[in-house]
Amino acid sequence: MHSYVCSRAVIDYGGDYCQYVAGAPIDTFVTQWVLKALEPAALTLSLEATARLEHERQELDQLWRQRLERAAYESERAARHYRLVEPEHRLVARQLAKDWEEKLATQRQLQEDYERFLHTQSQVLSQTERDAIAQLAQNIPALWHAPTTTVADRKEMIRQIIQRVIVQAEGCSERLHITIEWVGGGTTAGITTRPIRRTEHLSYYPLLCERIRSLAAEGSSTVKITACLAQEGFCSPQQDRALDRQTVIELMRRLGVRQPNRPPRPRLGPHEWRLSELERELGRSITTLHLWRKRGWLAARWYAPERCWVVWADEAELQRLKQRCTLPSGESNHKKWLEAQDSHAADASCFTNV
Repeated sequence: MHSYVCSRAVIDYGGDYCQYVAGAPIDTFVTQWVLKALEPAALTLSLEATARLEHERQELDQLWRQRLERAAYESERAARHYRLVEPEHRLVARQLAKDWEEKLATQRQLQEDYERFLHTQSQVLSQTERDAIAQLAQNIPALWHAPTTTVADRKEMIRQIIQRVIVQAEGCSERLHITIEWVGGGTTAGITTRPIRRTEHLSYYPLLCERIRSLAAEGSSTVKITACLAQEGFCSPQQDRALDRQTVIELMRRLGVRQPNRPPRPRLGPHEWRLSELERELGRSITTLHLWRKRGWLAARWYAPERCWVVWADEAELQRLKQRCTLPSGESNHKKWLEAQDSHAADASCFTNV
C-alpha cells in the first residue's frame, strides 16, 4: 500500500538514521484526524460537489450543441454547393449530392445521440442525485475508503488542509510522536506505534519483564502467562498481535526465569552455550546468531533433548566473536568484494603477461 502522508512528513529519528518507519501507522493516525476535521465541512462539500457536477454537465451539453451546430453548418454548406453547380456538370453534381447526403446522415445521427444523452443525463441534477451526494458527503469515511478513491485523490485532499506532518521516533522503541500542522494555523499532536524488530526495544520492556517474573513466581504456566499478557495489552514488536507463547518462553529463558513445573535444564559440555545464553553474552539477536551459524562462523551442533542449537565457544572463541560484533554492518560482504577485486586484478595481470 502506498503511503499518502509520508510525502509531507518530516521524520526525526533522534540522531539514529538507521531506523525504519513504516508509512501505515502514520497514515492511520493522520487519516483519523483528517476525517474529524472534515466532519463540519460535510454540507459545504455536498453543495460544492453538486455545483461542480452541474457545471460539468452544462459544459458537456454545450459541447454537444457546438457539435450539432457544426454538423448543421456542414450540411447547409454541402446543400449550397449542390444548388450552385451547373446542370451540365453531371459528375460534379452527383458527387456533391453524395456529399450532401452524407452530411445530412451525420447530422441526423448526431441529433439522435444528443437526444439519447438528454434522456440519460439532464443538465440539472435530479432530487435523487442531490440526496445521494448529500448522503455521501456526510459519510466522509466511506468516501475516503471507497475503492474508487485513489491514493492521488487522498493526497490531494490532504494537501488542501495539512501543511506538514512532523514524526519523531522515541529512540528505537515502537512509539512515534506525531504533530500535524494544519493549513491556516493550528496543530494536533498525538502518539502512535510502529512495528519494530526486537522485543527489548519495546517501551514497556522493563514492565513486561517484571510482569513475567511476577506471574512465574505465582506458579502460572507459560500458557497462562501468555494469556494474561495478551489480556493486559502487551503486544509483539510488530504491534499487530499479542505476544505468542514462544516469545514468552524465549523471554523467560533470557531473564533466567524457570518455567513452572519444569525440571532444571541439563548441563551442557565444557564451553558450550545455548543460543539464548550466547545472545545475552554477545548482545546480538538470535536471528543474527542463526545467520552466523548458517555461514559457518559458529561451531554449532543440534541438541536433540532440548531441540535447540548449542554453540561451542571457549574464552578465545568468545573474544573472537565479540570482536566480530564490533565490525560495522556489511563488513563481511565488503571483504568478499575486495577479495573478488584482487582476484580479478590478478587474473588480468596474468593475461597481460601472457
